Amino acid sequence: MEKNKKLHIGLIFGGNSSEHDVSKRSAHNIYDAMDKDRYDVSLFLMTKDGYFLDHEASSRVFDGEPEDEVARQELSKLDTRNPLAPILNLGEAADIDVFFPIIHGNLGEDGTIQGLLRLLHKPYVGTGILGSAMSFDKDITKKIVKLAGVPTTRYEVVTPLTAEQFSYQSLSDKLGRTLFIKPANQGSSVGIHKVENEAEYSEGLRDAFRYDNKVLIEEAIEGPEELEISILGNDHPIASKIGAIKVPASDAFYTYDNKFVDASQVQFDVPVDISDELAQQITEMGLTTYRALGLKGMARIDYLVSKDDQPYMSEVNTLPGFTNISLYPQLFAASGISYSELIDRLVQLAIDEFERQTKILYDFKPLPPKDQTIDNN
Repeated sequence: MEKNKKLHIGLIFGGNSSEHDVSKRSAHNIYDAMDKDRYDVSLFLMTKDGYFLDHEASSRVFDGEPEDEVARQELSKLDTRNPLAPILNLGEAADIDVFFPIIHGNLGEDGTIQGLLRLLHKPYVGTGILGSAMSFDKDITKKIVKLAGVPTTRYEVVTPLTAEQFSYQSLSDKLGRTLFIKPANQGSSVGIHKVENEAEYSEGLRDAFRYDNKVLIEEAIEGPEELEISILGNDHPIASKIGAIKVPASDAFYTYDNKFVDASQVQFDVPVDISDELAQQITEMGLTTYRALGLKGMARIDYLVSKDDQPYMSEVNTLPGFTNISLYPQLFAASGISYSELIDRLVQLAIDEFERQTKILYDFKPLPPKDQTIDNN
């Protein structure tokens, strides 16, 4: 990249997921934090149907016009029979220097957008295809971190094809009376249920299958305190201080409504007051998890800590929230890295990783013509 040149950032937000509106809030915060003396910013909204809008239309939504109406107007201009119709408006991306995708959940954190941006041969903020896909699937995440020696909760995987093999009683005999039902590929607590009997289990499982065909049935940790840590970097990641989330006693867990609809009853301790030993343990677990999954750029890692101070890795978020109450930027602010500096570092990390990737060689060895015999001697 040319020094002293303003970088052109493509900020991608929205998405075809249950976290669509959360992404829009994150995008506003990121945009506001960007130093406009260093960056020109183009906006690309992915609609709820998975179509990209151009900068002009995306800016209208960004500035408050009703999204559904803007999307309807813009999509009427596209020939939806064209298989490339969903991405045609990214044709404006020719002079984009770095993409900053902040699509949470489906299509954003599962490796899909990362694959597209790689095909466009553009640097982008965050983890690559494989790390994103592994981290988005809670089952795969747990398998990988367990191999790396990171403690995580016990669970069983249930699919529509295997559901008849798992009753509440058989699962509770193995995992305990209180169980958590979680879609494997969802975020923001969507489709999660705490259950303690057969009726609750059946209803919770039925709802979870609305969001994914693979569902985790997890043991409950007694007590637990919910702690989070933010990680920043590529090959030499750094960890933030640790924060805590305390939800009202009447709530079973940190729900979608707690996170985004009404957080007035939720307490955030940033940084949290815990023992040096526990802080060191969680930090080491976080960095080990980050490396084991091959993550780049950033991640927020969530933990459950039992009453006897045993931490369990709960979840990895490769494109964590940047809303007003999101802990990823808060934790780094408490660690001495401001919001604007955090954005600068993430953009530079994207450039560094792209340049590293371009140095990888691919040897294209031509084959002889079909009618030419190959001599193996």
